[in-house]
Amino acid sequence: MPKFAHYFAEQHGLIRRRQALAAGATVKDVAGLLRRGEWVAVRHGVYTTATRWAELDPYVGRPRLEVWAATMTMQTPGLVSHDSAAYLHGLAILEATPRLVHVTRFGALGGRTRHGVKHHKAPFADEQIVFVDGQPLLDIPRTVADIAREHGTRHGIVAAGSALRMGITKPTLRSAVVAMRNWPFVTKVRSSIELADARCENPGEDLTKLMLEELGMGVVHPQFGLRDRGRTAWVDFRVGRHLIEFDGWHKYQRHEDGGYADQSPGAVVWREKKRQDWLCGFKLGMSRLVWADLQPDTWEATKRRLQREIADTDARFGTSIDDLAPYVVRRRRR
Repeated sequence: MPKFAHYFAEQHGLIRRRQALAAGATVKDVAGLLRRGEWVAVRHGVYTTATRWAELDPYVGRPRLEVWAATMTMQTPGLVSHDSAAYLHGLAILEATPRLVHVTRFGALGGRTRHGVKHHKAPFADEQIVFVDGQPLLDIPRTVADIAREHGTRHGIVAAGSALRMGITKPTLRSAVVAMRNWPFVTKVRSSIELADARCENPGEDLTKLMLEELGMGVVHPQFGLRDRGRTAWVDFRVGRHLIEFDGWHKYQRHEDGGYADQSPGAVVWREKKRQDWLCGFKLGMSRLVWADLQPDTWEATKRRLQREIADTDARFGTSIDDLAPYVVRRRRR
């Protein structure tokens, strides 16, 4: 489709219906492309190719394209914000249900949801406006704050943790909260920022830290390492003498399948078993969590399990790690 190539190349792989018609396609042509599955409707009147759509993952790529599609049909000026701004910034976030495109309007407009777009009317400062590929949107600190206010601490700590991993400092994140002193749900923003820790390496670890903080069974230490006789091992968290590890699926997938492993899944599992045995040989307990353990419908059950397991470790080994001082690695893992 050479006559449409310019539009696809310049518009993030998208084309509007009226652009296709202006380029010489007929209404019947467009209908045929959609019916045969050669084009996919990203939103009403905005299309991408089936090849492009298939290339995009459902968690980041497709939501980001949906944001770009929405910006092409906006009739009232506004700023991409909240979850939608996060997708354009490349900020890792939890998907909200339903997934909407978020826009913050200039002036007093907003406060409604129409055609999958939620319009907000909260004020913002000029210095909070940034541009991505020519599209105005709210900056990362304000985006983190908006997500926490909109969806709560669970979403907020993931957004804040992602921002810290991108190099945004906590003081910078806090600066976005100054003007929100009396805004609804601002306490969720503050708690999200304070609980977030740059040592957490992914959203799963962000949520694990939140869970451990909610448990309140001791100080939560991210990135705990031990070394003995030339061997070093790290775990995601330590509470007393209990270790907690978050296991993402990518840990067990080969590089060619989109994961981090340089061995087969079976070999990785065996390596993880030997690593856990070595760590627990220091008289430490250990819990392992996966994404299914961190979902809203399993959250409380997982907390109860962790509470039992940490309490068991406390009863068997106590909480002090003074005896491990010669083995503790002081340098942060990279």
